[in-house]
Amino acid sequence: MKQIYKTLLAIFLVTLLAPQAIFCQSVDKMIDEVDEYYKQFNNEKALEILKKAEKAEPNNFEVVWRLSRTYIDIGEKMPASTSQQEEAQLASYQKALEYAEKSVKINENNSIGFLRKAIANGRIALFKGVFSVGGMVNSVKADVEKAIQLNNGGNFIQGVAHYVLARTHLKTSEKWKPARSVLGLGWADNEIAISEFKKAIQLYPNYIMFYVDYAHSLIREKEYKTAREMLNKALKTPIAHQEDEKRLAEAKKILNDIKDE
Repeated sequence: MKQIYKTLLAIFLVTLLAPQAIFCQSVDKMIDEVDEYYKQFNNEKALEILKKAEKAEPNNFEVVWRLSRTYIDIGEKMPASTSQQEEAQLASYQKALEYAEKSVKINENNSIGFLRKAIANGRIALFKGVFSVGGMVNSVKADVEKAIQLNNGGNFIQGVAHYVLARTHLKTSEKWKPARSVLGLGWADNEIAISEFKKAIQLYPNYIMFYVDYAHSLIREKEYKTAREMLNKALKTPIAHQEDEKRLAEAKKILNDIKDE
């Protein structure tokens, strides 16, 4: 009798848990598919699959932060010639921020959630203008510094984190210091940007945007020789991001502009 009871219990447990295991495997498979579409810059297909995965597991950290990344990528590709198009682009960035904030709530010990939050806030800040969203710029700095402090996710994630911090210093320090200091943005420093770009490249030397933006910082300090070296490295780096074609064209233009410097 005891044996029959054990057998029935085992069958019950298998029946109860098997669908959950299959569901989990299915979501894992969807995530793998999303990553393949990400490499192909097929944002719409990636979003379609992520929405299905979110329906199955709404609090899956790997799904949620990828949703943030995908809404950023979709926003980057949106036209912004009319006010309606601009509103749609901003809405995509705000959606990315919502998912990034959710990912941090799900797992506050993972760098990538804070990194995605910094990137989303950064996009919105650039869209609205630094002087109108000083607090948001400070949030970008705080979140990306938290991602660096956590120091997990591997060289790629940490490299991007240092790049985002570098770019935040670069773009914010372009503004007149007395004016931005009033908004609490006096910390921005192009020399810090240069240092952070170096760290980003040391950690992950295979991203075109790292070299191009590093060159911008160097040119501001009139370090033209090193800037040319970085731009030439950008031209030799394989395409890995949907904006890389644009950044390569930018690198070629800058090289031509500073050829006599």
